[in-house]
Amino acid sequence: MTTEKDKALELTVGIIEKRFGKGSIMKLSDPTFRQTVEFIPTSSLALDIALGVGGIPRGRISEIFGPEGSGKTTLAQHIIAQAQKMGEKAAYIDVEHALDPKYASTCGVNLDELLISQPDTGEEALGIAEELVRSTAIGVIVIDSVAALVPKAEIEGDMGDSHVGLQARLMSQALRKLTASIGQTRTAVIFINQLREKVGVMFGNPEVTPGGRALKFYSSVRIDLRRIETIKQGTVAIGTRVRAKVVKNKVAPPFRTAEFDIMFDSGISREGNLIDLGVTSEVIRKAGAFFSYGDIRLGQGRESAKNYLAANPDLAQEIEEKIRASAVTLCSIGDGD
Repeated sequence: MTTEKDKALELTVGIIEKRFGKGSIMKLSDPTFRQTVEFIPTSSLALDIALGVGGIPRGRISEIFGPEGSGKTTLAQHIIAQAQKMGEKAAYIDVEHALDPKYASTCGVNLDELLISQPDTGEEALGIAEELVRSTAIGVIVIDSVAALVPKAEIEGDMGDSHVGLQARLMSQALRKLTASIGQTRTAVIFINQLREKVGVMFGNPEVTPGGRALKFYSSVRIDLRRIETIKQGTVAIGTRVRAKVVKNKVAPPFRTAEFDIMFDSGISREGNLIDLGVTSEVIRKAGAFFSYGDIRLGQGRESAKNYLAANPDLAQEIEEKIRASAVTLCSIGDGD
């Protein structure tokens, strides 16, 4: 039975659509409204599971932050590589002017298909990002890093001049302009950020990310990366063990953690993830130092088992499929405090 309120609402919806266009307002159950979250994998199966949707969400802003040498740029480059495998175009706004093409290629990035910009000012960097988002042609944009987004006034000023709040205002304005376009074009925008410490903090965490508070609010996902261990072969360091904590997540439950290996010669280790998650999900059996999958002996020691899986990609794929099948169970493993 149609009530007066229903008629009034229908009339109002008609007026809104006439004024602002079809689709400007709709019911949440409308088929044209995206019900599921599209994503781009991170190349780390453990992190994909921790994120809850299988990777970095599209049409959203994500922030990756952590101390130096924690793998922020490596993770971003792996996300770009995965986007390219999906047939998407990618752009890298290298504000730090520090991108290593050789290492990016090692992480799987197709350099021929990657757009790169090395802007001089923060306004230029964010303006380029806005144009790329509005083009609808780009699947993922990485901005490396927020801390290096220097306002034009600071560039043109003298060394030692005080520019309080300039960068925070720049970020706030840019994110206000970007956020609607990002949602409409389904572009995944990833900001890499550094850490600073607040002076004089006696209690609580003194760590803070540069760029003001706006990015924290506009980000749907925030990933805190920390290096927890150095992987050695004898006395030679060959990689690092990284812990990622999803400190904010608007698309799945937050505060989940994931650990993965970053090898200096190949980036994120897929095989290391398979070993760790395989043991956790009981797909791989560990007895002492030996790892086995069914009747197949993978090797003695973790590095040996990783090498075996790297040499047998079909077996690795089979193990990955079984781990993904048990991903619902794994989601509850490693939840933060």
